[in-house]
Amino acid sequence: MLDANIKTQLKAYLEKVTQPIEIVASLDDGDKSREMRALLDDIASLTDQITLTEVRDDAERKPSFSLNRKGANLGVRFAGLPMGHEFTSLILALLQVGGHPPKADAEVIEQIRNLEGKFNFETYVSLSCHNCPDVVQALNLMAVINPNVRHTMIDGALFQQEVDERQVMAVPMVFLNGQLFGQGRMELGEILAKADTGAAARDARKLSAKEPFDVLVVGGGPAGAAAAIYAARKGIRTGIVAERFGGQVLDTLGIENFISIKETEGPKLVTALEEHVKQYEVDVMNHQRVAKLAPGALAEVHLENGGVLKAKTVILATGARWRNMNVPGEKEFSGKGVAYCPHCDGPLFKGKRVAVIGGGNSGVEAAIDLAGIVSHVTLLEFAEDLRADAVLQKKLYSLPNAKVIKNAQTTEVTGADKVSGLMYKDRASGETHWIELEGIFVQIGLLPNTDFLKGAVELTRFGEVIIDDKGHTSMPGVFAAGDCTTVPYKQIIIAMGEGAKASLSAFDHLIRTSAPA
Repeated sequence: MLDANIKTQLKAYLEKVTQPIEIVASLDDGDKSREMRALLDDIASLTDQITLTEVRDDAERKPSFSLNRKGANLGVRFAGLPMGHEFTSLILALLQVGGHPPKADAEVIEQIRNLEGKFNFETYVSLSCHNCPDVVQALNLMAVINPNVRHTMIDGALFQQEVDERQVMAVPMVFLNGQLFGQGRMELGEILAKADTGAAARDARKLSAKEPFDVLVVGGGPAGAAAAIYAARKGIRTGIVAERFGGQVLDTLGIENFISIKETEGPKLVTALEEHVKQYEVDVMNHQRVAKLAPGALAEVHLENGGVLKAKTVILATGARWRNMNVPGEKEFSGKGVAYCPHCDGPLFKGKRVAVIGGGNSGVEAAIDLAGIVSHVTLLEFAEDLRADAVLQKKLYSLPNAKVIKNAQTTEVTGADKVSGLMYKDRASGETHWIELEGIFVQIGLLPNTDFLKGAVELTRFGEVIIDDKGHTSMPGVFAAGDCTTVPYKQIIIAMGEGAKASLSAFDHLIRTSAPA
C-alpha cells in the first residue's frame, strides 16, 4: 500500500512512539477494506509498538479503524482510508496516541482536560480538502487528551449514503452528539471556544486586563502579519487581534505568484507567517471577532465576547471574504449545494451536474478542476466575455463536459432540502432560463471585512477603507492596509507591502505625537 520512501519516513516518525498502540480495524469483504488492511499491515510492520487486530462486527462503519493505547479507549477513529491530505492526520494521531507530546500550549491542553460532559464528534471530509486536516487533527487531539471526547473522521466519498441522509454537501462538516456543530475550516481554539461554554467570558476578562498597546493590528492575514513584524522590530508594544490568523490565505490552495517562491500552498505560507511573527514579542490574540472601533486618546477595540483592547495606534488589516450572489436561495442552500471552495467540496459532487458562477481566473480554474470530477459543469458569466487568462479559457473550451454561458445573470437558487437548480436571465434577450443542478460553486470575487467600521472611519460605497498613500484613515492614529482598503489589485504580495507601510506610518505617528499611557 505504501511505497518504500513513505515507509522509510514513517518508520522514522514512529521511533518517537513511547507507549504501545493498538489498532482495531472493523472490516468487511469489500475492496476498500482490503486496501485498509494493506495500509494498516504496512504501518504495523514498521514498529514493535503497534499491534493490529481485526474485528467483523456491526458496531462500527466499515471499513474503519480505531487507535488506542493498551488498556484504554481514546476515541480516535478513521472511517475510510486517511490518504491524501488526511495522511498527515493519521501520522499525528499515531504519535499522540503513542505518547508523543502534542504541539499545543499548556493552557490549551488544560482547557481540553477540563471539558465536562460527553462529546462525540463526527467529521465528514474529502481527501482532496486542504481545510479538513486542521479540523480532524484538532478533534483527534481533544480525544487523546480528554476521555470524554470521541472523534471519527469520515470520508464522505466512501460513505455516500450517510452524506445523502445528513445532507453533507460541503466539507469539513462536524456533528457533535448527532447535531450539526460546525462547517468549514476551524482551528483548535475555535472548536474549544464553541465547546467550552465558559470560555468567552474568561477570554473577555483576560483581554480587557491587558495594558494598552503602542500598535494594535486588527487582522492576521499577510497585511496584518507584516504590520506586526515591522512594529515589533521597532521595540514597541505590539499586538494582533484576529478572528482567524492567516485569513483567506488559509483557503487558498495554489500560490504561484509570490515572488522568490515558485510554488506554495496557502496553509504553508500561513505557517511561515506565524513562525515569523512568533520570533518577535507580538501578543497574538487569535479567534477573537471585533465588534466596534471607538476613538479616543487611546483607541478602543471592542470584541464580540465583551472584551476591550486599548491602543495608541491601530492598523486595520481585516482582509476580505468571498462575495455572495445575494439572490434568493443562496443563503438557504449554503452547505446544501451552494459552495465556495471547489477543491474542498468538489469530490462530494462526483458524477453530478454543477455550475460555476464567475468567469475570472478563479471561476474558470474551478470549472476546469470540477470537470474532472462531475458529470457536467456549466460556467455562467455576467459579462459578455470571460475575464480569465487566455490559456485557461482555451483549456475550458476544450473540455467535452463543460459549457459556458455568457451574459447570464443568476437570479435564484432553487431546491427543497438541497439545491435542484438555478434560474438565470439572458441579459441580451431578457429571457429567463432554469438549469437543473446538484451543486453551485460561487467564484465572483471578494468583499472587504469592514462591517464593524461603519460610522468609525470613512468607507467607499463598496465598503473599502479609504486611505492615503501612507495608509492613514479618516480617524487620527488609525491606519489600514491590504484587501480591506482602497488599494487596487488584491494580491498577497501587495498586502504585505501595504502592511509594512502602514506600520511605518503608525510608528512615525507615535514618535510625533504624545498619548497618555
